[in-house]
Amino acid sequence: MKLSIVTINRNNAAGLDKTLSSISLQQGADFESIVIDGASTDASVETIHRYIGKIPTLHWVSEPDTGIYNAMNKGIRMASGEYVMMLNSGDWLQQPDILQQLYTQLQLHDNPEILYGSTTNIWPDGRTQPGHVSHGPFTMFSFYRGTLDHVGTCIKRTLFDRFGYYDESMRICSDWAWFMKVVVFGQIQPVHVDIDTIYFDMTGISENGGKNSRLIEQEKRKTLEATLPQLVLADYDAYADDIILMRRIHKHPWAFKLVRLIERLLFKYEKCKR
Repeated sequence: MKLSIVTINRNNAAGLDKTLSSISLQQGADFESIVIDGASTDASVETIHRYIGKIPTLHWVSEPDTGIYNAMNKGIRMASGEYVMMLNSGDWLQQPDILQQLYTQLQLHDNPEILYGSTTNIWPDGRTQPGHVSHGPFTMFSFYRGTLDHVGTCIKRTLFDRFGYYDESMRICSDWAWFMKVVVFGQIQPVHVDIDTIYFDMTGISENGGKNSRLIEQEKRKTLEATLPQLVLADYDAYADDIILMRRIHKHPWAFKLVRLIERLLFKYEKCKR
């Protein structure tokens, strides 16, 4: 069982060096490293050359592309592993045995179609924080407001044959749209394992200090409107905040009992007014 690690890069030689260094340290796992470079004009190609001997299974191309998802799709098509994992330039594996740990978990869970661990976010000033992790089960609401971590998730290569590749017309949210299609409509439930896998660089295009938040919102909204019936989406829009509120309240039995009491009192009050 081979794992194909796909790294996309453009003019981020320092980040690419960090990523490839962490891959070169991996022990006890059958994997290949695939770097898709978007015709970088900095020292990225020189960085790749430095790791050709250190990562015996390193494959790479450096050529123009039309965006990050075009580059990811190239890497997936080059992959020969049973599983594909994205590890973008600037992100890195937390420990030298992370891939071996993932192999063990894949076997323990009978080779699920999607398996993911936990990530740690790294900010430019050095601050760290745990990445948001959902332990599932995933529903449509999971993707209305959130998603599944893309980087560091092991995805069976055959899923791309079954459900298609990333939509290259989207700039930021194509991985979100792909996961929604596979998990919600394809009914493929991801498996979470308690492993800290990836340090995630928070300077990427989807983060970038919130500068791309409007584009993210626009791409997600366009996809939701094209995917969900209008009346279903209207319910999500109307009640999403209420659902989040009630989920939080349900975590505290005393709070739920209080809300329930207030609801019953309001019910009786409104009934008496009729």
